[in-house]
Amino acid sequence: MPVDNFSAFRHGHHAMFFEFDGHVLDLRQGRLLRDGADVDLRPKSLALLTYLITNAGRILHKDELVSEIWPAVTVSDESLTQCIMDIRRALGPGADGLIKTLPRRGYLVDDSRVHASGDVEPRRPDPVIPGKASIAVLPFANLDGHPEQDAFANGLTEDLITDLSRNPGLLVIARQSSLAYKGKTTDVRVIARDLGVRFLLEGSARRAADRIRINVQLVDAIGGDLLWAERFDRSIEDVFAVQDEVADRIVQALVGKLTPPLPVRNRPKNLDAYDLCVRARGLIASMGGSPEAVRESILLLKQAIALDPGYAEAIRWLGFNLWSLWSNAIDSADSNLAEAIRLAEAAVSLDPNDGSNHWIFGYLLASAGRWADSEKEFAVTFALDPNHADAMVMSAELTVLAGRPTEGIDLIRRAFRLNPHPSGWYYWELGFAQYAARDYDAAVKTLRVEATYRTGSRRILAASLAQQGRKDEAIREAQIFLASNPSFTTSEWASRQPARDAETVQHFVDGYRKAGLPD
Repeated sequence: MPVDNFSAFRHGHHAMFFEFDGHVLDLRQGRLLRDGADVDLRPKSLALLTYLITNAGRILHKDELVSEIWPAVTVSDESLTQCIMDIRRALGPGADGLIKTLPRRGYLVDDSRVHASGDVEPRRPDPVIPGKASIAVLPFANLDGHPEQDAFANGLTEDLITDLSRNPGLLVIARQSSLAYKGKTTDVRVIARDLGVRFLLEGSARRAADRIRINVQLVDAIGGDLLWAERFDRSIEDVFAVQDEVADRIVQALVGKLTPPLPVRNRPKNLDAYDLCVRARGLIASMGGSPEAVRESILLLKQAIALDPGYAEAIRWLGFNLWSLWSNAIDSADSNLAEAIRLAEAAVSLDPNDGSNHWIFGYLLASAGRWADSEKEFAVTFALDPNHADAMVMSAELTVLAGRPTEGIDLIRRAFRLNPHPSGWYYWELGFAQYAARDYDAAVKTLRVEATYRTGSRRILAASLAQQGRKDEAIREAQIFLASNPSFTTSEWASRQPARDAETVQHFVDGYRKAGLPD
């Protein structure tokens, strides 16, 4: 049933579609439709329209809008004004008065003209809480208040997730989805329902001189019970021992004391190296493989390794970034691939108990055509860490390039269950698999998701549009892609794919050529 005002929406109605003045705003797909057809709107303008519509009836001050649409970026009022103009132009004269400008205050959407709806298309149900214990680790609060300590607090969160993820008795939500709640005051019950878990771990950290204070509490988000809470006040050198202790206590509380101990992982010996690696890790996850992000990550990782030559995680990520230089034609020297494989193998030798070392080594081995060795490394990854969503997605890419796109899509969907708020490259890989499966409509929708739209996935979007016969749109997207990737050529891309199925690669080549990308 349509909801004729926003009171029900604000009190828990899970609307995914909003109808107004002949338009439908589809939150699931991030699309604005008129008469069933897409309305062309820039991603930032679409994000602003979404925020305005879902907050209809409330005065939205300019500062709030800028903070929501351009987080952590300094922009002028002109950027906001330009987006408002874009929205009004896209909606047309029939929408006059829908968005009211309030001088010196902000904007107000007329909520009498907006209808939240749950029956335009069936809503995706909330994730089903699994039979086994399920947990998400919420971002540790940085009690220092110093922005430079945010990386340290994030690192604690991420590493604790990694430790818990290794236990086969737990379903553990991936770190990107946990970090999506950083700085937000969302009710724990809402978070648990959103992520499809029963238990949440909350924590805070304060780092001062040579001491670290960590507070943690384990909550049953359904029953509301506090299961366990503790404060750790230790020397800074003991921070990784604290992580291990917290992970052990959670496993005992949720799975049982008879759970056998997990193999010990290699830990960094230098905290400055750890901070550098955490910063590089964030760049790798958030920037979609841009040349700038890859080069900055390499610089940070080399600095980390200089401080701690035996730091396996920094070594594996350096190898992965050198592979990215080679694979994305940023620096296509074959020496980058050879060095990347050498570094990944070194990381496995230094820390054979870390599943991430194995999947990165396995993926790079596939780039060298060593398929059997690659499959072996991925198998070790999932034996060590059955919750490794990133490894599932990368394994899916290899599955697609082996000519089994439907199987690859299924793997990616499983990864989304573990990581429902992922980094943009998950959408890139999903769009890649959908294109390979010749589901161009689905690929276009996926690759226009804001999280991936402005990354290298744009070339797959261009190919998908070209295969749909939307030549002008395809050429436009291809030209924008080339502006950021001027050295891209279709033939070089094809020669560097870890593909066992030549027909799949040729299908991409055909789409790239139709979109006007250079041979």
